[in-house]
Amino acid sequence: MQLIVLYLATLVIFLALDVVGISKLIRPIFERHVGDLLADPFRLGPAAAFYALYIAGVLYFVSVPALRANAPMQAALAGALIGLMCYGTYEFTNFATLRDWSWEQVIADTLWGGFLTGFSAWAGVMVTRGLT
Repeated sequence: MQLIVLYLATLVIFLALDVVGISKLIRPIFERHVGDLLADPFRLGPAAAFYALYIAGVLYFVSVPALRANAPMQAALAGALIGLMCYGTYEFTNFATLRDWSWEQVIADTLWGGFLTGFSAWAGVMVTRGLT
């Protein structure tokens, strides 16, 4: 039961924050630089697969160990590191291979991924501790 609460709490927090972050921070930057590449309409299936698998990975590598150690700050720090690595991999690869990719995209999205993942991992652990 604890694992289900942890997964759902982390997923809901991550999704809620990412909807705001994408619409207010990330999408405007991407529209400026690679607007002609953005899918219209948005492809929900691949996004849902990413969120489901990414949160499972965050739980495996970050949140479950932090919950077992009763160390929410460990979740925040390890989550931020995983987020920087994952989002940075995407951004730096695109910057290296795609003509119109910009430093603005790399910096904004990489930092967003670090914050989003670290905060969501921490908050998921805190919610789970409070409910179980």
